[in-house]
Amino acid sequence: MKMEVLGMSLLLVLLFVGFGLIIGILFGFFGMGGSFLVTPALLVLGYPAKVAVGSGLAFVFGTAVIGALRHRDLGQVDYKLAALIITGMTVGIEIGKRAVLLLERAGLSDIVISVAYVGLLVVVGLQTLRDSMQSESDEGDTLDLSNALERVRIPPMLTFTGGTTVSLWVTLGIGLGIGILSGFLGVGGGFLLMPTMLYGFGVPAEVAIGTSVLQITIPGSFGAFVYAQEGAVNVPVVASLLLGSALGARIGAAATELIDGDDIKGYFAAMLLAGSVAVASKKLSAMTGIAALKTVSMVLIFGAAILVSGAIIYSSVRVLRGQSVSGRPSTN
Repeated sequence: MKMEVLGMSLLLVLLFVGFGLIIGILFGFFGMGGSFLVTPALLVLGYPAKVAVGSGLAFVFGTAVIGALRHRDLGQVDYKLAALIITGMTVGIEIGKRAVLLLERAGLSDIVISVAYVGLLVVVGLQTLRDSMQSESDEGDTLDLSNALERVRIPPMLTFTGGTTVSLWVTLGIGLGIGILSGFLGVGGGFLLMPTMLYGFGVPAEVAIGTSVLQITIPGSFGAFVYAQEGAVNVPVVASLLLGSALGARIGAAATELIDGDDIKGYFAAMLLAGSVAVASKKLSAMTGIAALKTVSMVLIFGAAILVSGAIIYSSVRVLRGQSVSGRPSTN
């Protein structure tokens, strides 16, 4: 007799718990939503598209709340910056959606969005990778966007974590821009929020991550509510995923306290670049009919998630062991 938990086989429940753990680690560490992993995984397992998207959004909301609480406990959230970015994004998402509808009428939406998405992932990924590989003496060579933003002196001026003082209107404008891209590309904006706060507002990496996680709770809650109203959220699946991510998000958030900021940027860049190749492969598969490219896409995105989450745990354990050894009293 096959053992069942939550109406699913025990093996499937364990699979979702383990998957939730991996995504939770990445979510807590990078501040990026996990729907880009959950939705395709549910589609591969045969769930209807509407249920896959709805369950993915519900999972992202739950994990975001868990992660945001942990980052709050660590003092890694800038509430003022989060509120302003969310305000700008709310308007921007509507503009982005309208742009997509215009392109759709012209029959260009699919190719334009795919190219823009891949291009943005590559640009942000390469810039973050370049920055992570520079030594402290080379930091002056990096484009200092935060200094440029500080030169725009349109009152009122606001000071954020990290000491950067930026105009209220510039901050809202940046939120608007991220919202437009989010609405246009159909993404939560996590991979844009973290680097924007890091380079644009000069906040520390761990605060950029914590603030990004908090902001994801807003669109996540709305998306989950809308799909739940349509009966498109599979509660047993979401519950199993959240069981794993509850631990994973706390591990990921705690890891930001242990791992060097440049290493965080390096891991983030690796995820973005792997994502760009995966999206490009999937698009080429649809255009050429080569099924192997779709397989490459899935292997890349899930393989990168497993490898990067493993690297985060390994680096954290290594730092903790180093602290333990250095803290021992000498026996000589």
